[in-house]
Amino acid sequence: MDIGVFLPIGNNGWLISSTSPQYMPSFDLNREVTLKAEQYGFEFALSMIKLRGFGGPSQYWDHNLESFTLMAGLAAVTTRIKLFASVAVLTVPPALLARMAVTIDSISHGRFGVNIVSGWQKAEYEQMGIWPGERHFEKRYEYCSEYVQVMKDLWASGVSDFKGEFFRMTDCRVSPTPAAKHIDIIAAGQSNRGMQFAAEYADYNFISAGGINDISQVAPHTTRLIAANAAAGANCKAMLLMMIIADETDEAAMAKWHHYVAGTDLEALAWRDAQAGADVKAEAHSTVGRMVRSDRLPTNMLRLIGSYATVARQLDALAETPGLAGVMLTFDDFLIGMEQFGTRIQPLMQSRRHLARAAA
Repeated sequence: MDIGVFLPIGNNGWLISSTSPQYMPSFDLNREVTLKAEQYGFEFALSMIKLRGFGGPSQYWDHNLESFTLMAGLAAVTTRIKLFASVAVLTVPPALLARMAVTIDSISHGRFGVNIVSGWQKAEYEQMGIWPGERHFEKRYEYCSEYVQVMKDLWASGVSDFKGEFFRMTDCRVSPTPAAKHIDIIAAGQSNRGMQFAAEYADYNFISAGGINDISQVAPHTTRLIAANAAAGANCKAMLLMMIIADETDEAAMAKWHHYVAGTDLEALAWRDAQAGADVKAEAHSTVGRMVRSDRLPTNMLRLIGSYATVARQLDALAETPGLAGVMLTFDDFLIGMEQFGTRIQPLMQSRRHLARAAA
């Protein structure tokens, strides 16, 4: 099972709380997290793109770095780990994005990939006057399909004459092209339509599950991606987004979680959910569908909360999930969490023991 880290490119990471660790994003922080990931044998690191936060007392995600710029810097200071940057497809034309990706692929010597963000939070785009209207909710995966196809054409041959509903290329050129003539694509489609897009156009797709230590929730989502792959004749691999909150004992780790819950930023959650509710036709499985139905908790992703041994056992069990290729980790405190994972959790994992020995 591959392990990745979801970099803290936005303030306060992935806990919408005023009592969780509070920190601002910086290149230095993300460099340190990524170098720890490389030291401990992680296979990849990914940074999101967020253009407007949720506000509230915690100012959740009101402060963010830019993904491609950050990953270009990290490509220059790493040697092995794969790096993924995220693009909000409404903000950058695909031919320009293809050239940006080739540049970071060159800096990293082939260790680069692109995460496709279709755009669910219209306030991000309305503030810049580029929101295309409510029709985007219904057509966003058609838009993304054309977007990715243009990039794939340019990476493969250096030329695109693609003609579609949203993009029309006329002898469009990008050179140089990647040495592999391909750059990996990641998607995060949770709805059935999103998984169809991922199967047809992506190499990996992030899936989500909820609850605490309830890994049984994961298999239904990998099963849906397996079905989408079968329909498309594809092999898109499932990656699970999750959070680790660990300590010496189960009780100490759970006490941390309860402390974070006590500070849940309900104002920020309400703003997020109002944005999610704008897509009135969203499927129940979709990202916004899950937000609207989520409990009033600091995060709705799967949480592994417990002692180092407990978390290691849960991760080993996850590794046996059919169709799951890997996990992307978040932590309550990233620097402490990365160190805990590398020195206390990974050495206990049967599925990662060889890498733990190599890191040591």
